[in-house]
Amino acid sequence: MATRVLMVCLGNICRSPLAEGILQSKVDIESVSVDSAGTGGYHIGSKPDSRSIAVGLKYNIDITHQRCRKFNTQDFKDFDLIYVMDYSNYENVTALAQNEEEIAKVKLILDEVDAGLNEVPDPYYDDNGFEHVFHLIDEACTIIANKLNAY
Repeated sequence: MATRVLMVCLGNICRSPLAEGILQSKVDIESVSVDSAGTGGYHIGSKPDSRSIAVGLKYNIDITHQRCRKFNTQDFKDFDLIYVMDYSNYENVTALAQNEEEIAKVKLILDEVDAGLNEVPDPYYDDNGFEHVFHLIDEACTIIANKLNAY
């Protein structure tokens, strides 16, 4: 059975779609499935932000097929690992957990990296932040992929 990974940010239009696309590009899709969601329901059904799409395409990651959705309690049952982009996402996701087992699935994505940061900054209001965010997530996803491909 495939390991199931969920990437979560606030709106599911900037950071988590990039994280989904980047991790998918680094793993064997037969053994790892990746999805993304947002803690807010602001953009349900929309494509990712055009700036996330552009930075992804710059590095040969196509996320144009993705559609935004909101995180829900079923995700705790459907996913083995849940990576969140920041503390606010962590608090919003873990607040929906029904037990310690579900809470244990949730991790800050940058905890995988010794980057001196714990949070992936939200680039939504900073056009220049998308490149930085891509590289932060890419580094974390390389480490995550190496762990997942080792199983």
